[in-house]
Amino acid sequence: MTKFLERSEVIKLRLQGKSYSEIKQIVNVSKSSLSLWLRNVQLTEKQISGLKEKKIRSVERFIKSMKIKRQIRLETYLNNQKHKWLPLSEREEFIAGLFLYSGEGNKVSSNSISISNTDPSVIKFSYYWMQNCLLIPREKIFLKLHLYDDMNIEEETNFWSKEIGIDKKQFKRPYIKKSSRIDIDQKGYGHGTCGVWAFKTEIKENILMALMAILNHYASKMTRL
Repeated sequence: MTKFLERSEVIKLRLQGKSYSEIKQIVNVSKSSLSLWLRNVQLTEKQISGLKEKKIRSVERFIKSMKIKRQIRLETYLNNQKHKWLPLSEREEFIAGLFLYSGEGNKVSSNSISISNTDPSVIKFSYYWMQNCLLIPREKIFLKLHLYDDMNIEEETNFWSKEIGIDKKQFKRPYIKKSSRIDIDQKGYGHGTCGVWAFKTEIKENILMALMAILNHYASKMTRL
């Protein structure tokens, strides 16, 4: 069984009210995998009360309590970071986009500017960055999906169009990989990968040179330490 199928089965069992130990008896996965896959799937109090062993009920209530505490802690951190960093200046937005491009952008082609990701929020920022920092006209930007053979093109296009808030007319014909999601082990491919694209050689070259200038500057600082 692939990780994709294992994860789907684990989540299904959890939603049915199974404890970690009960799930492990059915699906042979590690405790760390269970913790990762089920971090956002909590048992209701009714489901916890329905568990047979008192010890397991105590463990599940402890897990639920820790998740609530963690969520409160993260929300506090999020609010603190918002007050600390936002709003970004135009210069800061440009630099943020540069380093996103460094990790997720197309650096091989000489004229295509593109950033691809499975996270809609990353694609939203990329679209904003291209329009407002690179000053690429909206009509010159398009989106392209990378999907798997077992995915519905219309449904996934509707998903990304709604999530990003961009008309479906800006989506080009998707690339379909001749394999299904169950053939891969990585998580995060529930709706495929979305790429934001534009073509402009001068802008592309300036993106790469801006990155090189910043990276070389700080690399030289390291050599003097």
